[in-house]
Amino acid sequence: MDLVCSKMFLMSTLTGRPNPPDSFLDPLADCLTREVAARILEVHLDPGIQNRVDKLAAKANEGELTTEEQVEYEHLIEKADLLGIFKSLARQVLAR
Repeated sequence: MDLVCSKMFLMSTLTGRPNPPDSFLDPLADCLTREVAARILEVHLDPGIQNRVDKLAAKANEGELTTEEQVEYEHLIEKADLLGIFKSLARQVLAR
């Protein structure tokens, strides 16, 4: 389970409320033109950033992250998750 899903699951577990419905981001998807959606799908992590994520992931798997690295890693993962969400919305727009 990724960090965003984990947070949403934890939030729903603690509050007793279900996760936000899929339609939560529909207004954002409605703003995307087909051209913008196609361009979003072309966006990829910078190789330097991907390399840093890979290094931090390896250290995390070994339990060797410093506190600062943990914060950095979480921020990078959150941003990558956000890009994934945007790409999912873009695919939905192009599938219409």
